[in-house]
Amino acid sequence: MRTRIILLSIAAALGAQAQEPLSLRDAVKMALTKHPAMEAATARIQASGSRVEQARSGLMPQVRYTEMFQSGNNPVYVFGSLLTQHQFTADNFALGSLNRPDPLNNFQSMVTAEQLVYDFGGLRKTIHAAELGRKISEEEKKSAELMLAAGTARAYHSVTLATEGLAVAREALKTAEADQARAETIRAAGMATDADVLSIKVHVASMREQVIRGQADIRIAQASLNDALGLPLDTEHKLTTALTPAEAGTLRIENARRPEVEQARLAQEAASAQAAAAKAGYWPQFFLRGSFEADRQNFATKGGANWMFAGGLKWTLFDGNRTRNSVAEARSMSTAAAAGQRQMESAVQLQVRRARAEFESATERIQVTDATIAQADESLRILRNRYTSGLATVTDLLRAQTALLDAKVRRLGSIYEQRLAAVAVEQAEGILNGDSNVLQ
Repeated sequence: MRTRIILLSIAAALGAQAQEPLSLRDAVKMALTKHPAMEAATARIQASGSRVEQARSGLMPQVRYTEMFQSGNNPVYVFGSLLTQHQFTADNFALGSLNRPDPLNNFQSMVTAEQLVYDFGGLRKTIHAAELGRKISEEEKKSAELMLAAGTARAYHSVTLATEGLAVAREALKTAEADQARAETIRAAGMATDADVLSIKVHVASMREQVIRGQADIRIAQASLNDALGLPLDTEHKLTTALTPAEAGTLRIENARRPEVEQARLAQEAASAQAAAAKAGYWPQFFLRGSFEADRQNFATKGGANWMFAGGLKWTLFDGNRTRNSVAEARSMSTAAAAGQRQMESAVQLQVRRARAEFESATERIQVTDATIAQADESLRILRNRYTSGLATVTDLLRAQTALLDAKVRRLGSIYEQRLAAVAVEQAEGILNGDSNVLQ
């Protein structure tokens, strides 16, 4: 017995731990830290940062080390190798040795360094384009944060909507069962027919279906919330932010630049930088080069070393119009990005207007449904009394019950839509975050 009590206590403690209170703000903050989408966005920023460092590597000298082994009796090869090995002697001037030398081994070690000096801004523009690419990745993360915050709020409110809807359905079922008992009592008194009782039983069955459907809706909504939070789908929560109407004063009216608009602007700037970098392909590149070489007959002995320093230029006189087409491509991308920016700015303004209109509409509909519920509740009370007195039909009673249930459901739907519209306003304005007032 004691063991059973201990096990039940442990299970209760684990259950309480699994259902820690979770407010809407905490849910959004959790999603912004734990969701895989944020991990992916951070990884893309890191990748773009690596591309910047790759581009900047062109500012540093390119140092290479090579190790090579050669062997042969080619007169020119032998003559030159003996010189680089510092092993050439007077005997090597003999005509027989010059024309028919003995085979010679050469272990060659070489370190070369080449430094770009000037390329008419090509490298500088390439680095700038890479830096803009990193900024675009950062804006993409901001956009992902806005979408994730809005999606989390939608999933959270979907759970509270399903919970409130189930409560309304259960209340309606309880009321219908009470009316069934009342109808059976009235029938026993000879004031109602079997048809009346059957009609109410059908209504009761319909309300039970609503309860069953509501229970399924909650399970689906909870799984969707966990998906938005980046948690296992079966994780349980105790939600503390109720589905109540939002006040108009909670909305912040700020026209911040949306990340998508900033992405388009940066894309245009990056395309211009890429075009400038491509134009540098028309001009030569000036460079410095140095090398250190060690040649040996054996791997570590009988050898010598030398060095060489040079400066020069490389100029591609014809590349099959590759540079010209690269410049044309970058210019077209810049034009497309500029058009995309204008389109996005218009779309953002439309989203803000739509979200504000939906918020105002939902707010007004909440007020209407409040009055409708009061009227439907009073109508049901009157008809229930009239039915008990035999002055109203069961059809009138069921119609009143359905009207009250419909009004309550529509009120919940209006509150839900108003809360989502409030979130949509700040999302459209680019200011939605874990501390927004619309998440209260």
